[in-house]
Amino acid sequence: MKCRLTCLIGMIFVCAMTMAQTNAYPLLPMPQNYKVTDKSFAMGKVKLSTPVLKSEWEAFIVNAGGELADKAAAEIKVELLPVIDGVKLNPDEAYRLSVSGKLIKIEAVTERGVYWALQTLRQLEKKKGKKSLFAGCEIVDWPAFRIRGFMQDVGRSYISVEELKREIEILSRFKINVFHWHLTENQAWRLESKIFPMLNDSINTVRMPGKYYTLEEARELVDFCKQHQVMLIPEIDMPGHSAAFIRTFRHDMQSPEGMKILKLLIDEVCETFDVPYLHIGTDEVAFTNPDFVPEMVSYVRSKGKKVISWNPGWHYKPGEIDMTHLWSYRGKAQPGIPAIDSKFHYLNHFDTFADLVALYNSRIYNKVEGSDDIAGTILAIWNDRMISKEEDMIVQNGFYPSMLAIAERAWRGGGTEYFDGNGTMLPAEDTETFHEFVDFENRMLWHKEHTFKGYPFAYVKQTDVKWNITDAFPNGGDLSKVFPPEQELKESYEYEGKTYGTRKAIGAGIYLRHVWGTMVPAFYKDPKENHTSYAYTWVYSPKDQEVGLWAEFQNYSRSEMDLAPLQGKWDYKGSRIWINDKEIMPPVWTATHRVKSNEVPLGNENCVVRPPLLVHLNKGWNKVLLKLPIGKFGMDETRLVKWMFTTVFVTPDGEKAVEGLIYSPEKQL
Repeated sequence: MKCRLTCLIGMIFVCAMTMAQTNAYPLLPMPQNYKVTDKSFAMGKVKLSTPVLKSEWEAFIVNAGGELADKAAAEIKVELLPVIDGVKLNPDEAYRLSVSGKLIKIEAVTERGVYWALQTLRQLEKKKGKKSLFAGCEIVDWPAFRIRGFMQDVGRSYISVEELKREIEILSRFKINVFHWHLTENQAWRLESKIFPMLNDSINTVRMPGKYYTLEEARELVDFCKQHQVMLIPEIDMPGHSAAFIRTFRHDMQSPEGMKILKLLIDEVCETFDVPYLHIGTDEVAFTNPDFVPEMVSYVRSKGKKVISWNPGWHYKPGEIDMTHLWSYRGKAQPGIPAIDSKFHYLNHFDTFADLVALYNSRIYNKVEGSDDIAGTILAIWNDRMISKEEDMIVQNGFYPSMLAIAERAWRGGGTEYFDGNGTMLPAEDTETFHEFVDFENRMLWHKEHTFKGYPFAYVKQTDVKWNITDAFPNGGDLSKVFPPEQELKESYEYEGKTYGTRKAIGAGIYLRHVWGTMVPAFYKDPKENHTSYAYTWVYSPKDQEVGLWAEFQNYSRSEMDLAPLQGKWDYKGSRIWINDKEIMPPVWTATHRVKSNEVPLGNENCVVRPPLLVHLNKGWNKVLLKLPIGKFGMDETRLVKWMFTTVFVTPDGEKAVEGLIYSPEKQL
């Protein structure tokens, strides 16, 4: 007992120390080895010595209020060494950073390691008037996984070069080092072809006609990525997802004629992209020509490129492909073939809050660190459904919060599970896992306010939002059926001879059953159709005030053609919400069509893209009750039924959580 108590006290002390450090300097990702010292570096006149990135360092010094001077007492010194002691993995990206009173010293093996050290140094900066102070520290750091990336599917929905640059630049500050550019799809061929200009003609494009990238823009983006130490991986999807190709040439890619054309296009692509890899797709297709994939892999390799292919897709043996890219629960890494994990990493299905918990806690391919066979991870956005604004793509997919979660996980390694333990649920408050997520959330929200100011970033603090959720009552298919929690809030209920209890949950978003069923655990271990549950809490407000409300009961996936709810209804399940016994009605839905189509853009169905509902909180305790029925787990109007809710009070502009609120089902201050 004494040992357990000592361990618990030690754990709490470590968490408190970590949080104290990161609250002062919100490093993200947190370095592998980080020691705080008491000697800060004050930027002023400074001597610079560096063999690489000279212009970047000069700009950094000037932006921090410094002045370059050859005879200054203070110095920033960069050295390239053959090896950095204490580095376990990926030494080409490792660095040692030391900050003391008169010296900032960076040691690395490559220019890339120096660049990552510079990004860490940026996060150690505190402004003092026009000058900057940099916190004293000793850091030895390296990435657990060598691929840490994101994918934008521009084949379906075009994204401007300016927006892509914006994403690449800011994510490189958090050591994201791969941009996967999915350029071709059924809807359009988004990369210009000089030899076959009809491929980009509007007549052969079924979504966003006229929108494609010139070869000059592609080269420009490659150079931009290199400036930020990001590897661009272009994807030319073959032989599936190729309706745009077939519309243009009237030949399937797997036909002899199609293969001749495709090889000419590969010539053009390989000449345009000065990058090591070309991704060739191979997923979701019936193979009619057994020679197609081996011949295309061989041809791409003959152009000096390595080849990546989706798994499931074509079946390879070691040596027949350079890397596989895992998707869906069926994707499996193979010994001898490096793999990228994107299996449960599709942001287009994620909700705003609960899925972020699962993502942050998850191990990459259930490994604590990378290896020759496990290269890392890429988070993917598949906009199968039209989205009208670029900003909506970023906001609805929780892009930046999710990328920061994976930036830390892929750099540091570790994690507690592979989406198969707590899944989307935050664990109890007295656990190390909970405190680690709180710490990450605090650092992330600091960067939201400072680094990402002006960027679409839809996330507010959720680790203080607490609920009681009942056992589910059988409703026999009657979604409007009334159960005891609507009359009185209690910790347990007697109903038709059975006892129905309540359990605690934490978070602004809670899945009762995940979009991927029980593959990703949610609140109920064995959820059943035709049941009704209730969630409730009391919210203490220090004053009478008008606040915003984010609320939704079906987060609409960006890959589905689901219909918006009927006017006056929150969803097709009969979900309802009351605040202080007054029912809160949904907004007026902007989509009114009744025929499902991927070409009708998402409207205001997801709460983060619409103004928050304005509601009143009384001074003192406010009662919040949610009714959460479920009928079938699949229905005509929404294919992937999410039995879930999102409820949190935010400022009227939706930028922050309302300060001073206490969420407590037990009314405990």
